[in-house]
Amino acid sequence: MIHHKGKIALMLLLPTFAYLIVFIFYPLVDTCLLAFSNPAGPLENFRRIITSGEFWKTLRNTLVITGIVVPLQLILGLALALFVNLRFKGYLFILYIIAIPLALSDVSAALMSYSIFASTGFLNKLLMAWGWIERPLYFFGFRFQDRAFWVIVITEVWRATPLVFIILLAGLQAVNKEYLEAANVFGFSPWQKLWKIVLPILRPSILSALLIRTIFAFQVFGVIWILAGRDIPVLAGEAYYWQTVVYNSNISSAYGLIIAVVTILISWAYITFLKPKSFEEEAV
Repeated sequence: MIHHKGKIALMLLLPTFAYLIVFIFYPLVDTCLLAFSNPAGPLENFRRIITSGEFWKTLRNTLVITGIVVPLQLILGLALALFVNLRFKGYLFILYIIAIPLALSDVSAALMSYSIFASTGFLNKLLMAWGWIERPLYFFGFRFQDRAFWVIVITEVWRATPLVFIILLAGLQAVNKEYLEAANVFGFSPWQKLWKIVLPILRPSILSALLIRTIFAFQVFGVIWILAGRDIPVLAGEAYYWQTVVYNSNISSAYGLIIAVVTILISWAYITFLKPKSFEEEAV
């Protein structure tokens, strides 16, 4: 009987194993083989990337975008989660409005931003209709990289903050109201309740949100490619460029591994410094 149950369990797991092998394990192995394949040596592709001046600019852009977008998403997502968690009349409607961007792909979000900020877009038409400007403002193009950068930041914050919001709102459900009632008895201010009770309980949710958004931020590609192309190069964009334009799968795979290594290191730092502490550890 046990043997029979074991066979059934194995059969139920087979689709999962098949998915992991076909869509994760095989592409990962193939990527590694391509990245380390070069007649000049296994590390030649990486040497070629790192010694090019473009790589450091690309890495810097990726880190800067991630360093700006992820904290903004965390702060805004936390503020929205705390607001909706008040459960005022009509809060479900607000929740649905906030969650709308989750239904959009990065390409759709980028096209919407372009229709707003283009020289003939909604923003310029509105500003000229109000008489605030006489000529259109330009946000895209090689000469306007700084403006395009902030359009990318705004788009990413708007597009992906709802994911952080949902994670933190779910985490707020673990905050026992009795803790907050006890804090009221001891005269805690709203700020003290946030720092001493809510945020420590939310720590696992914050860690999850940071991990997910940082990994996705390093892989951001569609928004940047549509709004700026290679005017603002990022790691994922360079991997796409070398694969589809230059047709060099080796360099593209090397970029992919670099993205993986950087995200693993950052994830390790998150888990090391932000992991929730047990009550015993806190007591010590």
